[in-house]
Amino acid sequence: MQELDPTILQKANSWLEGNYDADVKQAVQKLLDDKAYTELTDSFYRDLEFGTGGLRGIMGPGSNRVNKYTIGVATQGLANYLKKTYPGEQVKVAIAHDSRNNSDVLAGITADVFSANGIYVYFFKALRPTPELSFAVRHLGCKSGVMLTASHNPKEYNGYKAYGADGGQYVAPHDKAVLQEVAAIKSIDEVKFTRNEANIELIGEEIDKLYLDSIATLSISPEAIQRQKGLKIVYSPIHGTGITLVPKALEQFGFENVILVEEQTTPDGNFPTVVYPNPEEKEALTLALKKAQDVDADLVMATDPDADRVGIAVKNSSGEFVLLNGNQTASLLIDYLLTAWEEKGKLTGNEYIVKTIVTSYLLDAIAADKGVKCYNTLTGFKFIGELMTQFEGKQTFIGGGEESYGYLIGEFVRDKDAVVSAAFIAEMTAFYKDKGNSLFDALANIYLKYGFYKEKLISITKKGKEGAEEIKAMMQRYRTNPPATLGGSKVVALKDYEQRVETDLNTNTTKPIELPKSDVLQFVTEDGSIISARPSGTEPKIKFYCSVKGELTRKEVYQETDQQMDAKIDAIMQDLGV
Repeated sequence: MQELDPTILQKANSWLEGNYDADVKQAVQKLLDDKAYTELTDSFYRDLEFGTGGLRGIMGPGSNRVNKYTIGVATQGLANYLKKTYPGEQVKVAIAHDSRNNSDVLAGITADVFSANGIYVYFFKALRPTPELSFAVRHLGCKSGVMLTASHNPKEYNGYKAYGADGGQYVAPHDKAVLQEVAAIKSIDEVKFTRNEANIELIGEEIDKLYLDSIATLSISPEAIQRQKGLKIVYSPIHGTGITLVPKALEQFGFENVILVEEQTTPDGNFPTVVYPNPEEKEALTLALKKAQDVDADLVMATDPDADRVGIAVKNSSGEFVLLNGNQTASLLIDYLLTAWEEKGKLTGNEYIVKTIVTSYLLDAIAADKGVKCYNTLTGFKFIGELMTQFEGKQTFIGGGEESYGYLIGEFVRDKDAVVSAAFIAEMTAFYKDKGNSLFDALANIYLKYGFYKEKLISITKKGKEGAEEIKAMMQRYRTNPPATLGGSKVVALKDYEQRVETDLNTNTTKPIELPKSDVLQFVTEDGSIISARPSGTEPKIKFYCSVKGELTRKEVYQETDQQMDAKIDAIMQDLGV
């Protein structure tokens, strides 16, 4: 018979005796009565960590769960930080939520706590996409913003993303300062839960209009859209917030034939038609692909629950729908944007794009060819947002993105934005169709010009404490004894982002890496392959981002070249012992 750890029992009892609601106490008591010790342990063995991006976890009672109290503590900590950072000012914040179960309730609790602390709250009265919250923070002159979402996690999860005054997620040193304030709260009695209605203002349609009007000004090829306005676009919000703005954005750009996946248009936190509401997974696009075949669509798009990521499918040369990965979509978008800017004579030499170090280096090649600067940041869109804020008014941001299906066009937002991305994916489809090409043709043309880049993400899960130690040992081994060759090509450079140093293995010389410290290693081979090893900060995983490069001699050998690249990736992973 499993025993309950005394420290867990003590913590559970503190919830039974403390200032918690009766239904919460009842739920904890039930776990004790049912001897549900595994569930109790997981609910109480630690405090849900307020990480650099905020909170994310399973909903339920307990200190390691998302609930009224963990959200309350996070908000009180953030309120304390804001009052210390902006003394004597009327601090304003914006709050939005997605379609997940309890997101609306948790958003209300967040508003209660801010308003009780004398902070003025702009509260979206119904569900909205994450990027619109970022827009609202900037437009309304807020010092912070909170989005209640767990992005594309399973339905049991919810979360809390915190934003700074620039509309981007908190970065150093501000993220640590917020963490310290949250960690300093030792009792639920320190949290002010009593709402002050005078400090809360409801917002909605008027911000939608400003946001949609703003992104419509970014359109570069309205003439092509006018000629291709009947383009058949199948769109699914996968039961999320995308339904509030994506169809409107497409309509405002001039598209008149948007076909919705009806079974997935109703916001529903149970995500009943999918296993996971993640547009990176083919399964989540099953209904959209079926609809696309039925109507013979030109383009398929699906957004995740908080509409910051978008997955797409296009017809290949055999007329079959294929899913594009995040690197391919990012490459298409950047190539389209830079080509269209160039055609319109808008490139002045002061423009730039941004991507992360684990996103395809095809983007760097495209930017170099067009004379546009390409900056690389650490993984996480908040770093892209940070760079944009740094360059605001000095250089012109065209677009950016990361391999995990998040992109941004224009400077109105400081986070990945599936609303503006969906509008531009449709615009570039119209642009190419106007020239007699499909999106798949456009991708093949990019490969013909710059080389066939193929990326694959391989995640290895190592459970528990032993797993964490195993991952650490793997990274240590790669650092001290890097492989001499990978996939039959000599390793010529090792980039260690933890030590912030790049070593040329031919000359044994080093140069500094001008980015913050991060536990990432990159191997660069003679033939242009780049392999990045990165332990996950939130899960017991190590991720390998494998990017290989070959030559596409002509479109007819696309499939064979693709298979050769896959074989090359397999050989590299074998050499790494994965």
